[in-house]
Amino acid sequence: MRLEDFDYELPEELIAQVPLAKRDESRLLVLDKKTGKVQHQHFHDIINYLNEGDTLVVNDTKVIPARLIGTKEDTNAVIEILLLKNINDNTWECLSKPAKRVKLGSVISFGDGLLKAKCVGIYEDGIRHMELIYDGILYEILDKLGTMPLPPYIHEELKDQNRYQTVYAKEIGSAAAPTAGLHFTEELLENIKKKKVNIVSVTLHVGLGTFRPVNTSNIEEHKMHSEYYSISKNTVDIINKTKENNKKIVVVGTTTVRVLETVMNKYGHLKECSGWTDIFIYPGYKFKIVENLITNFHLPKSTLVMLVSALAGREKVLAAYKEAVEQKYRFFSFGDSMFITDIDNQDK
Repeated sequence: MRLEDFDYELPEELIAQVPLAKRDESRLLVLDKKTGKVQHQHFHDIINYLNEGDTLVVNDTKVIPARLIGTKEDTNAVIEILLLKNINDNTWECLSKPAKRVKLGSVISFGDGLLKAKCVGIYEDGIRHMELIYDGILYEILDKLGTMPLPPYIHEELKDQNRYQTVYAKEIGSAAAPTAGLHFTEELLENIKKKKVNIVSVTLHVGLGTFRPVNTSNIEEHKMHSEYYSISKNTVDIINKTKENNKKIVVVGTTTVRVLETVMNKYGHLKECSGWTDIFIYPGYKFKIVENLITNFHLPKSTLVMLVSALAGREKVLAAYKEAVEQKYRFFSFGDSMFITDIDNQDK
């Protein structure tokens, strides 16, 4: 398939620059994956599509304030680094800018030396392996010196850093938020639980793939970067019981899809495990477990548009996106949401 097959027109003014005052007041486009029919709702209406015995699966990863701006100790040049993933001990994979200034042995100082980063490895596309040097607890230092690594299409300053964090974020380690979950409030989750809907979590730490465009015209040649995931026995048991009872499993976000489908592909069934995944899902992929997906609107020609197209069909997804543009939905990380499901089989 060609990269151009996943393009669509989006007026720049529809790219949401700031989150709404209340998370669950974002709009919700419900797409019937069988017919292409759409319904226009608000996110808090998602509860109407959930019934007793259903299971909601979320990604509980927590974004670290991974964007750091410092100076090279030898030249005082200003350097920005973005912590992507912890490789081992205090060595991290990072994006650096300008990368050409960060050479082997370069030391960058942040916060008057409160944190230092020494380059110990040089790789393509601005990737550097950096040894972090500090006294104390790293995440406390990052809270003081770092900022949330917002996507490049967001130009407004984020006044409340927690708005780029889901309310259920727990496991520290992401370089970006699993944005489909940003719409949930504590109150909405509590009301969902009152309907006797299960809420379980997996973990996938979002990494480099989020920041990298597809640069191959033939999408099958694109290589995904690996991201760490884990799934617990409790989550596995509840999802399996839901399937046995013929109830819905509703997956929140493409990152959660990647975990569940990775495990199913690897073992043929869900099991407690952890590891690294570079799964790339695009049309033609046969889903092993995911049927219902809550997701945001994604960038043109991105791997995420390809994933949702694999679930609902490219033509239906692009038609829904076209209608969302016409209806002036808000797009991307702080934008509105979509629920891909089989509307006719919703027992509301």
